[in-house]
Amino acid sequence: MSGSRRPPSDPGQRSRGSGRSKPTAPATADRARALALTPVSRETLERLDRFVALLLTWQQITNLVAPSTVLHLWTRHIADSLQLLEFVPGAQIWVDLGTGGGFPGLAVACALAQKPGAHVHLIESNNKKAAFLREAQRVAAAPATVHATRIEEFVTSFEGRADVVTARAVAPLKSLLDQCFPLLGKSGAVGLFPKGRHAELELREARE
Repeated sequence: MSGSRRPPSDPGQRSRGSGRSKPTAPATADRARALALTPVSRETLERLDRFVALLLTWQQITNLVAPSTVLHLWTRHIADSLQLLEFVPGAQIWVDLGTGGGFPGLAVACALAQKPGAHVHLIESNNKKAAFLREAQRVAAAPATVHATRIEEFVTSFEGRADVVTARAVAPLKSLLDQCFPLLGKSGAVGLFPKGRHAELELREARE
């Protein structure tokens, strides 16, 4: 993004002025609910706060998350992402396919920042979203690398190790498994692919 339409890099700066954005009461309550569901350290919370503030600034001109979920950003996106850590507590190297607005990959990276050797690869083909992810990674000081490329290209060219492969709202499970099978097969990584109301249907289709 370039010119006057580039969002301010200061995560607390409004696009129409230099004042600090104040969270609304519903947003504050949603944050509290999310932290009750997925408690984090003070350092992690500071990183997440910077990430979320920047996302809300960029969201004004770039569709990073569904507008209907903005007021529930912490429970719908942050907590939903952080819960994945419970399934693979010893994992260090994560690959997140189709990261979009930063979920789950960048949220996970914020939580892993104090873990030695931890790193998250964020794969996003949309250049605007990739630009946001780079700025968010910098602002949050998260251990992550943004790869502005298609999933298929990354999967076939990636030569590193991966402990976990994640993807959220990217593609139906059958298609997703076909896309990332080379990566799962090469590294023996665990695949974590959160699904919604159609999870059972997608599982049946993937088995066929």
